[in-house]
Amino acid sequence: MANIASQIKRNRQTVKLHAANQGVRSELKTRIKKAVDAAATGDAASKDEAFRAAQKRLDTAVSKGVVHKRTAARRKSRLAKRMNASA
Repeated sequence: MANIASQIKRNRQTVKLHAANQGVRSELKTRIKKAVDAAATGDAASKDEAFRAAQKRLDTAVSKGVVHKRTAARRKSRLAKRMNASA
């Protein structure tokens, strides 16, 4: 355990931020999984809606600093490939 006040505070902040980031990452995984499932079922309207929602969550994660922008670009690209392959 840290003896320095600034490090004790930093540890508290780290725990809070970690919990917040985990929520964002979990939401990302959920949205991507829903988009992939929608692509598998083949309904065009739900597929497009799910794809847009997944892209939006990825962009939000980048703006919050949870995911690197290149990681998000790679995931969006792979998701787009899956969407187009199912069309």
